[in-house]
Amino acid sequence: MSLLKSILNTVFKSAVESFTQQEERPVRSANVTPKYKPEGEDIIDFPEYFAEILSSEFPQYSTKRDVPVTDLAGFATDEFKLYETRPLQSYKAEWGQPYTFVLYKGGTPVGVVMLGSGNSHSKKVKFLISRMYAKKMGLPYINFYTQLPNERAYVINRIKEFMNA
Repeated sequence: MSLLKSILNTVFKSAVESFTQQEERPVRSANVTPKYKPEGEDIIDFPEYFAEILSSEFPQYSTKRDVPVTDLAGFATDEFKLYETRPLQSYKAEWGQPYTFVLYKGGTPVGVVMLGSGNSHSKKVKFLISRMYAKKMGLPYINFYTQLPNERAYVINRIKEFMNA
């Protein structure tokens, strides 16, 4: 038994030393919007960039920014299968990522534009909840990755495609 304890202690100490010797990784705040900087251009502030595109290219819609899912869905709780490995689970609308932009026509929500980075749209539960509630409400959910260039023509065409505009 003491041999087993000795081996476990050695393994544990080695793991702790390995963990403490790793370089510290920079921590990115959840509120920081990633910036894309094409070579030779200024850094793009994506929320402002998209706000300008929406107002100038889609004047038929009014927009609101950072809209909580509960503003559209209410304080609902619904069952969704968000991940293949999990059965249906209940998810509250209040757990969803606020919609970056909601498009309105005549005061009625008609579409959602979401900005995210990395795997946020396909892996992060907050984004998946927001997407499912948008789907449940029959709203087009248009996602854009902020680590990509999102050239103006591309953004306009994708929004037109989803909104059938």
